[in-house]
Amino acid sequence: MEQLEEKQPYDVIVIGAGAAGMMAAGTAARNGKRVLLVEKMEKSGRKVRISGKGRCNVTNARPAEEFASQVRTNAEFFAPAFAEFNNRAAIRFFERQGVKLDIERGERVFPKSGKAWDIANALLDYCVDNGVRILYDTRVTQILTLGDKVFGIRYINKRGFERKEECAQVIVATGGVSYPATGSTGDGYAFAADLGHTVEPLRPSLTPLVSSHPQIGYIGRLLLRNVRATLYVDNEPVREEFGELGFSERGIEGAVALRMSRDAVDALIDERRVKLVVDLKPALTEEILRDRIARERAEMETSEFFGELLRKLVPKQLVMPLAQELDIHSKTYVGKITEAEVERLIRTLKGWTFPVTDYAPFEYAVVTAGGVRCDEVNPYTMESRKVRGLYFAGEVLDLDANTGGYNLQIAFSTGRLAGMLKK
Repeated sequence: MEQLEEKQPYDVIVIGAGAAGMMAAGTAARNGKRVLLVEKMEKSGRKVRISGKGRCNVTNARPAEEFASQVRTNAEFFAPAFAEFNNRAAIRFFERQGVKLDIERGERVFPKSGKAWDIANALLDYCVDNGVRILYDTRVTQILTLGDKVFGIRYINKRGFERKEECAQVIVATGGVSYPATGSTGDGYAFAADLGHTVEPLRPSLTPLVSSHPQIGYIGRLLLRNVRATLYVDNEPVREEFGELGFSERGIEGAVALRMSRDAVDALIDERRVKLVVDLKPALTEEILRDRIARERAEMETSEFFGELLRKLVPKQLVMPLAQELDIHSKTYVGKITEAEVERLIRTLKGWTFPVTDYAPFEYAVVTAGGVRCDEVNPYTMESRKVRGLYFAGEVLDLDANTGGYNLQIAFSTGRLAGMLKK
């Protein structure tokens, strides 16, 4: 009678087929491990596929010291992972996977095709080509331990049956809770807490800011370029940014607001007063701006309207809201504008103030701040200090950075290090 071949157990199971999970699984398999990758959604890389408005800001090409300055939380913990697999290594990795890349303004790196799918598919190919077995529509319900050591997982497969799979090592790469429609619903935090880990409070980061300003409803879909904004907490400046600022039904967004959102969210949670002061003319001093307005007025007919003067200074969409802010009717004759009103215009152009009263929820946040406490994880291996054989990678950790490709690099670096399964 022919003997049935005994099933070989997996060496490692990776939970979550996102950026960190696929990098970890592919790396472990490439190093000769038998790897199972478990994903609860119907396809891999759901969040990667929509990142960067569908273009995917893969990483940032800044030098290491500049890169480190953009990591907002636990940068020292991240340093060994970045040293092992840095931004240059990530660029080489994707180019070897057949993805051509471009470096754009701000040293941001994108696929030349402009398609985030190319990055997601390259990561998937890395797994498949190295022999990773992938289970989709499969939800892990428990990480199994014996004493202080991992020995497998319990999961529910796509048919709804509960199963168990044994292994010596488990990598948790389940993401955060931002963009929950992509499958990031916080499963990893529950696994970590069940196994004795501390989870730092979760809050949205890189998220739009909500303002109570009466004009905010009139400037939706407006994108301002080359402006300077200062975030104030309890009337003290805490952060200044230069670049693009956008307005939408979600709130104040664009790169400037997103980079400031981490500080704003923390302050709002602490019930502190927050405001955003926008300099619409950062290249001009008040004196130069005053001279320019005087020249514009001198060249206009006295019968022309104030709104026409504003149009020479700001985008058309801002004319009516700015006139209302100044309490000057847009149909007021330029010749009747007083010097006091000109000074008020200058002060507003150099410091339009938006009270910040709330922030957009996780559904609109790019990343999750908070997560598995980093001092409970070995930074040189990504292995838990509490449970042997348990590893963490990506957004599930209390690691987050500014917008600009930094957060995906965190996923790639920590995923790569976890997948090396160092002891």
